[in-house]
Amino acid sequence: MLEKDDIAYIRNTLQFWKDLNDAQQKTLLQMTVKKQFKSGEPIHTDSDNCSGIFLLKSGQVRGYIVSENGKEITLYRLFDRDVCIFTASCMMRNISFEIFIEAEKDTQAYLIPTPVYRKLTQESLAVQSYTNDLMASRFSEVMWIMEQALFVSFDKRLANFLMEQSNINETDLLEITHEKIANHLGTAREVVTRMLKYFQSEGMVELNRGAIAIIDKKKLDTLSAQ
Repeated sequence: MLEKDDIAYIRNTLQFWKDLNDAQQKTLLQMTVKKQFKSGEPIHTDSDNCSGIFLLKSGQVRGYIVSENGKEITLYRLFDRDVCIFTASCMMRNISFEIFIEAEKDTQAYLIPTPVYRKLTQESLAVQSYTNDLMASRFSEVMWIMEQALFVSFDKRLANFLMEQSNINETDLLEITHEKIANHLGTAREVVTRMLKYFQSEGMVELNRGAIAIIDKKKLDTLSAQ
């Protein structure tokens, strides 16, 4: 059961809310479910049913794919007020892919079930437009990641990732393992470790057990921007 602050959040966050009629708004609120996910908990796997659209209230989520040999690569990350549409991939005709979605931090989200959202897209041009824009945005992020993986050297990709982590967490001390970085960037842990040791020798970072301290942020930022 949604409370007043939940309802207010949904109304203020969904861009198409004002374009829905009273009956559509009522149905959406009645059927939307509040969800809680712990850090590291899966939100969606390739074997899941088409659960629906997730609207994030707080926390952090990543979407990733897994290769045949078990390597992961992060395709996109979502934060407060973002909407996760690939959890309702069955709505996307002629598109078939396996994507995993997990909470990177403790996350609160609202689930709009697929039948409810599908009905809204059929009835409302505003919802159709919003959905198309959202899909285009997510696929643009995916294409950017693939372009980085294929055409950008790994030192720049790693520098960019460390700067991104620093900005997200608002700290220069990153509590993250080499294995986790490898999972984000679609490579082996040994490759990450070798490059981080090089960064350390150049005075850009300092390596500790389970953590990486950014020492020369300007130098690291310059490398990531090249």
